[in-house]
Amino acid sequence: MSKTKIIVLQMKELVYTGIFVGLGILLIVLLFVMFYPKKEKSSDMAENVTAETVTYIPGIYNSELTLGENVLNLEVIVDEDQIKSVSFVNLDDTVTTMYPLVKPSLESIEKELIAGTPIDEIPIQEKSKYTQSMLLDGIKAALSKAVVEE
Repeated sequence: MSKTKIIVLQMKELVYTGIFVGLGILLIVLLFVMFYPKKEKSSDMAENVTAETVTYIPGIYNSELTLGENVLNLEVIVDEDQIKSVSFVNLDDTVTTMYPLVKPSLESIEKELIAGTPIDEIPIQEKSKYTQSMLLDGIKAALSKAVVEE
């Protein structure tokens, strides 16, 4: 007759063994992902793509506008290929009272720029011709700092 063998395992030992096996597999997968050589794209193609698509250096650029005795700080936020926002920094209530067309003019210009209209093709309204042309000059001054030099 054959002898029956009974093995007694405690549950604590099974749990610890399962945790260590799982951690070992996780460590092996992590090391494989970290140190596996990645395929590199051709550098010539990558340089051509970035040179064509990047028109601005991403960041926040400022320019100053003078209205009478007041100096307005104009802030332009750009991405690599588009303008994200145009706004005034610390616009005082006295300026908006003295020059009521400044804020609505900037908002209309900002809508056009965010929509992708080139700055030279933005339509200027007759009722705020001077204000809008002054704001466009300020935006152009800020964007001149953001343009990628070749």
